[in-house]
Amino acid sequence: MTEEPPTRELILEAAIASFTATGYTGTTIRAVARAAGVDPALVMHFFGTKDGLFQAAIKGSMPVRLMTEAFAGDPAGLGERLMTRYLELWEDPLHGGRLSAVLHAATATPGTAELLKGLMAGELLRPLTTRLTGDRADVRAALVATQLIGLAMSRYVLRIEPLASMPAAQVVAAVSPNLQRYLTGTLSLAETEAAGR
Repeated sequence: MTEEPPTRELILEAAIASFTATGYTGTTIRAVARAAGVDPALVMHFFGTKDGLFQAAIKGSMPVRLMTEAFAGDPAGLGERLMTRYLELWEDPLHGGRLSAVLHAATATPGTAELLKGLMAGELLRPLTTRLTGDRADVRAALVATQLIGLAMSRYVLRIEPLASMPAAQVVAAVSPNLQRYLTGTLSLAETEAAGR
C-alpha cells in the first residue's frame, strides 16, 4: 500500500502547476487549495502568503542541484558544461515550463523578481563564486547570470529568431566561449573600477 504524499507537498505540487500554467498573477491561494483538496487556511498555515507560496514553489521547481552539478570538473570547460546543462534544462518538457513560468513572473511582478534574485544569489551564484579562482568572483558570477538570463529570455520567452530555432549545439558553441571568458578569462575590472571613482 502506497502512502499518500504529505499535505504540504500536495499543496506545493498544486502551486507549482498553477504558477507554471497561469503565472504569478493568475494564481490564487483559493485555486491552489482547491486543486490540492484542502482549505485555503491550510495553505496560509504552511506558506503564510502568496509570496511565501511562490518562494516555496520556486525552490521546489527550480532544478538548482542539476545546475550546480555542472560546476564540478575542470575550470577550463566550465563555460561549455554550464551552457550545455542550462539548455538541457530549458528544453526539458518538465523543467522548461517551470523555468519559463518563473522568468515570466519575475518580469511581471517586482516582488517575485526579488524572490528570484534572492534564490539565485544564495543557491546558484554563491556556489559558483566558490569555484572561481580569478579576481572578483562575485562580478564574474553575476556576468554569467546576465548571459544566461538574457539567452533564456531571447530564445525561450520572446523567441527571437534565428536564436529561437538554432540547434542547441550551435548555441552552446557560440555562447560558451563568452561564458568561459567571464568565468576564467581576463576582465577589465580594474580599469572599469578606476573610471567609476
